[in-house]
Amino acid sequence: MKSIFSRDISKTKQYAISISIILIASVSSYFFHDLMGYRAVALLLLLAVSLSAVLFDILPVLVCALLSALILNFFFIPPTFTFKIESAEDVLMFLMYLLVAMINAVLTIKIRQFENKKRDEEEKEKTIALYNTLLNSLSHELRTPIATIIGSVDTIVDNEDKLSKENIKELYNEIATAGSRLNRQVENLLNMSRLDAGMLKPTFDWVDVNELVFKAIKESEHSIENTKVIFEPSEKVALIYLDGGFLEMILYNLIHNAIRHTPKNSNILINCGYKDERLIIDISDNGLGFPKEEIDFVFDKFYKLNGTATGGTGLGLSIVKGFTEALNGKIMLENKKTGGAHFHLEIPARTSTLDINENE
Repeated sequence: MKSIFSRDISKTKQYAISISIILIASVSSYFFHDLMGYRAVALLLLLAVSLSAVLFDILPVLVCALLSALILNFFFIPPTFTFKIESAEDVLMFLMYLLVAMINAVLTIKIRQFENKKRDEEEKEKTIALYNTLLNSLSHELRTPIATIIGSVDTIVDNEDKLSKENIKELYNEIATAGSRLNRQVENLLNMSRLDAGMLKPTFDWVDVNELVFKAIKESEHSIENTKVIFEPSEKVALIYLDGGFLEMILYNLIHNAIRHTPKNSNILINCGYKDERLIIDISDNGLGFPKEEIDFVFDKFYKLNGTATGGTGLGLSIVKGFTEALNGKIMLENKKTGGAHFHLEIPARTSTLDINENE
């Protein structure tokens, strides 16, 4: 196995860099060897070999270890400028140095290989866990709208003469709702894969933030039921220069998340403002809020709160974070003291209003 560093460097460059490390250590030590002594020089050269072992493959490191031993012998062990060693003690030291340098190089690389293998296994296990989580989520989120569509179509086909116009219209509405839900889940999966691949780039233009909020609320109407969404348009965000598609996706997922995780008859409050050249959006509810120990994980991909109802892919809030960061913004979550969750969103953006009064 190769280190992350060595994967990007050719073998030729690895040889060149590892030899350069030894030469730099040798030249630096040569000017001070009278003060240091050749035994201290041996330790410094051994350190240089260890550094190469951490960075490069085994063959360049072994060459590096052998070269350092030869340099130690020729330039530092007396008599200098010869490969002859007169003292038996120095012969033993040289042989021990060569042996330790080789063993150190091999063991360092073996440890690195073991760590890389363990990391690959952990990544593989994590990938399998995410894959299973995704399959479990999709088994409900995709199966339910598909079954609704098939069931409604079969009912219309088999009982067209028996059904009233109101019944048929209701079935068509169920088909439209299920189709919208199915389309949204597929979009979430595609958007998350594009975010992971770095393929989504914002396209900036002038957008009406108020209009985008109303559009996101309208798209969530099929799941609102007994929940009340409160939003008062603000003139301060009439025209903002940013990616409208990204912002719409952020708003929809935040609103949908609030609707999904609040009890019936809850209120969802949306406020938009502009301050310090930033678009500021606050979305809060009067539900149960988030468990404190889980707040740090709610933006993780495929993460679901413990004890929540089945369904949902756990992608909504991770997409919110991904799109927000793609716009160089930030999102924060906290529980309100009065109960419920509060999402605070800030995105750098320009406004078309020159004399805008900033929020107090």
